[in-house]
Amino acid sequence: MTDLDLTSRHLGQGLLAHPLGVNLGAVGLPGNLPRERDDGPFLDGLRRAVELGANLLDTADSYGAGRAERLVGRLLREYPDRTFLTSSKVGRIRGSAPHAYADRHIHHQLQQTLENLYAEELDLYTLDSWDFGPQDRYLGTAIDQMHTLREVGAIKAIGMQGPYTPAAATPAERAACAERFLHLFRLIRPNVLWTRCNALTPVITLEGEDLFAFTARHGVGVILAAPKAPGLRAGLTPSGAETVPGGLEELHTRFGDAPGTLTRLALLSGVQRAGHCATVVGFSSETQLEESFGTLSGPVLTAGELRTLDDAYARARAQMHPKPKERLPAGTGM
Repeated sequence: MTDLDLTSRHLGQGLLAHPLGVNLGAVGLPGNLPRERDDGPFLDGLRRAVELGANLLDTADSYGAGRAERLVGRLLREYPDRTFLTSSKVGRIRGSAPHAYADRHIHHQLQQTLENLYAEELDLYTLDSWDFGPQDRYLGTAIDQMHTLREVGAIKAIGMQGPYTPAAATPAERAACAERFLHLFRLIRPNVLWTRCNALTPVITLEGEDLFAFTARHGVGVILAAPKAPGLRAGLTPSGAETVPGGLEELHTRFGDAPGTLTRLALLSGVQRAGHCATVVGFSSETQLEESFGTLSGPVLTAGELRTLDDAYARARAQMHPKPKERLPAGTGM
């Protein structure tokens, strides 16, 4: 194995990102919202991420009702000579508008986002919801606003949420998700997809391809969020050994049983997926960021090891959520 290539990933529209960036979603978690006086750990974490090479700063107007954006703004002022890739999202906060995408609401939210960031333009602006009102009433308005903002230089790239379903979703629900995504994708024509994705996320097929092949064919970049699946945050036994979720036992046999092995593999599998993908990790402390970025200092996974991971994850998903048994026709019991 060789060291991991940390060359910047090209996400489209001239956006170059370090393979691993940071997501500020934890700022909006319950318990963190009203305590702006306690921003220290988040700021220290951002500073540490910058020291470790991160340039992709991923936030949203809904993260802490703008608080996360203001934290990024404070960081940007501390590093005036550094180049960062700023990413924010719109579509969750309606305010006094009839809908989060109604009329010029996207434009108004962007102006506040730029004020929060102390910036004149935003690198990536993502439509954070597939809810465009009854019968997609505000979809055309949202598309027009986003494309106008890109044309006038207020944003560099248009983003949209990628397809995602919970692990317990049925095949029919996954198919419906794919259909809805493809419909919106063709109309919005995004430059980048922002999507939750981890090792145990059910695979959604898009025009016969997985997400990575589909986006590569369309020249669209990908930002992967939440790379550490809850099922991979294995606990420790009294002896200190890491417990292993069902279906992943062979990974400890192959890669060792040191604490944190499963989360390291999950993060690496996301970082190494494709040259047009970057991964963002959440944090609430410097220690968490150091653990995540420490993953990049180790050896890269080989193609064979990645296939081993994929096979193990597929078996784990099957064990966690087995397919429902087919019903026998009436009158054909044992």
